[in-house]
Amino acid sequence: MAAPGTARMENRKRQQRADSEVLLDRDLEDLPPDLRWREWMMRVEAVIFASREPVSREVLARVVGKDCSIDLLVDDLREELRNRPYDIVSVASGWQHRTRLVYGQAIRASAAPTRHISASLSDHEAAVLMTVGYFQPVTRTELTKIFGKEVSRDTMAGLREAGFLASGPRSPTPGAPYTFVTTPHFLASFGFDTLRDLPNMEMLEDAGLLSRHDMAQPDEVEDSTSDEMEE
Repeated sequence: MAAPGTARMENRKRQQRADSEVLLDRDLEDLPPDLRWREWMMRVEAVIFASREPVSREVLARVVGKDCSIDLLVDDLREELRNRPYDIVSVASGWQHRTRLVYGQAIRASAAPTRHISASLSDHEAAVLMTVGYFQPVTRTELTKIFGKEVSRDTMAGLREAGFLASGPRSPTPGAPYTFVTTPHFLASFGFDTLRDLPNMEMLEDAGLLSRHDMAQPDEVEDSTSDEMEE
C-alpha cells in the first residue's frame, strides 16, 4: 500500500494532467486546416526541443488533436529542418532533437558547454554494455563467462549509475541472481530506435569493440575452458 504522502502526490499529478487537458485546446476546430496543422507542428517541436529525453508518441498525443497524424507532423518538421544544423531523429521509440554529425567537429572546437547524453566509456565498458545489449537479460556471472575474465561489480555499477543498465528479472539459475538489461537511455545515447538496430558482428569487429571470441555464448566459453583443463 502506498504511503499517504505518495498517494496525495499521485492524485495531485493526475489532477494537474486533467486540468492541463481541459485548458489546452488540442483539436483547434476553430482554426482553418492549414493554421491548425501549423500550430500542431509548433507544439510538437516545442515539446521535443524542451525534453531532455526522447519524446514518445503517447506524450506528443497530449498536445495535438485526436485525429492528427504525429508521423506526418514529424515528417513535415524534418523537411523544414533539412537545411538546419540539427534534426529530429527517431531514437528509443521516440523523437529527439540532435545536432547533425557533420557539425560535431565545429562544436568540439568551440569548447562550448553542451548537453551530454552519454558518459565517456572505456573500451571494456563499451564492450560489456554492448554484450548486455545482445544477450539480455544476462547475469554478471554469464558476462564473466562470455569475456573469459571477471566483469567486476564496479563496472556494472558504473554502467548502472550512468543510466545505461537496469536490473532485469531474476535468473532461473541457482541463487536466482538478478540479471541486467539495457535502458531507453542506452538506446537514445547510441542513436538506436529499438534493440533491433544494434550493429551486427562485422560492424563491431571493424570498430575494434568486440571479437567473435568475446561474443561467444557462455556455454561455448565454458566448453572451451573445460577442454583446456582436460589438456
